[in-house]
Amino acid sequence: MTSDVTEWITTPIEPLLRGALEVERTEQGLVPHRMPAWARKQHPAAQLATVEAQPSGVRLVFRTRATAIELDTMPTKIVFVGGQDNPDGVYDLVVDGRLAGQATVSGGHEFRFDMRTLSSETRSGEPGTARFSGLSGDVKDVEIWLPHNERTELIALRSDAPVEAAADSGRRVWLHHGSSLSQGSNAQSPSGTWPAVAAAAGGVELVNMGLGGNALLDPFTARAMRDTPADVISVKIGIALVNTDVMRLRAFAPAVHGFLDTIREGHPDTPLLVVSPVLCPMHEDTPGPTAPDLDGEQVSYRATGDPAEVAAGKLTLTVIRQELARITQQRAAEDPNLYYLDGLSLYGEKDFAELPLPDRLHPDEAGHRLIGERFAEQVFADGGPFAARA
Repeated sequence: MTSDVTEWITTPIEPLLRGALEVERTEQGLVPHRMPAWARKQHPAAQLATVEAQPSGVRLVFRTRATAIELDTMPTKIVFVGGQDNPDGVYDLVVDGRLAGQATVSGGHEFRFDMRTLSSETRSGEPGTARFSGLSGDVKDVEIWLPHNERTELIALRSDAPVEAAADSGRRVWLHHGSSLSQGSNAQSPSGTWPAVAAAAGGVELVNMGLGGNALLDPFTARAMRDTPADVISVKIGIALVNTDVMRLRAFAPAVHGFLDTIREGHPDTPLLVVSPVLCPMHEDTPGPTAPDLDGEQVSYRATGDPAEVAAGKLTLTVIRQELARITQQRAAEDPNLYYLDGLSLYGEKDFAELPLPDRLHPDEAGHRLIGERFAEQVFADGGPFAARA
């Protein structure tokens, strides 16, 4: 798509950013991060660095009369060698609270990962442009939601009319941490991830620390959450611990206590919700680790543990739900602002029958919307733990 605009106005990007914990300046522009630099140094593995720089929930927010907007970016696309190609990341244009357009940026860098050999390489590419045109010339509130599954370096924002940072909305800030489902795996666009759906329905500002494969009760994550301003906080715990098989039951409960203790150091009275896993049939009673199934063109997953190992302390989703319910009940006796939500109330057996998991691990777009709408109904609505207080 090309534009017939002859005079563009370029606006600094950083003042418009929402949802990032930190911004890194590069030779070309800015990289929004969802973990601070000191925390990234404490986990040198490439996976965490990859997913935290995929800006799930990060958006540009501004007011303008512009009828045409362009955003230059350098994406880094994930390519699974020998598997199905991932589609380009999507940029969602939301105008006055409604999805008004979508764009993609072709090209960019490639991070090529071979799931059979676990080898990887990065290939350099060229930047591209997300373009939106044909917009109303009225004053409007605009949000550009960045791809939830693609590292995005922001280079330049242009428009055919002046842009100004939006005024403070006065809405509460919701800080959420979880794993790949919370980051948005299998959602088709960034405003369609379940946390984004829930935030829109709940009328809150989202800070999404959903880190694919990395909701592992890491101390540095708890400290980052401790230090991040928020009005309400939720942590979704479980599926990544089973997937990676990094912990046994003996270590799980103390780790949960330590994680919550650290958050409470910075947020002693903030409403804090612990969310257990949604349904994932292959791991309900079978422990991990989870392995990719590469027999077909599309990557899917399978459980490789043995149910008999549960007696020796291996974790399953059923075990984790029981422990999280027990832990939160115990702590709530002295912490009246601590709450528990059973993930099966968001997505359970009946839902799986109607909306099965395409890769056996993550819901599809309709599943994300269902989970987001239910979360908003149970958590943000009147009577819920995050209901607005007078």
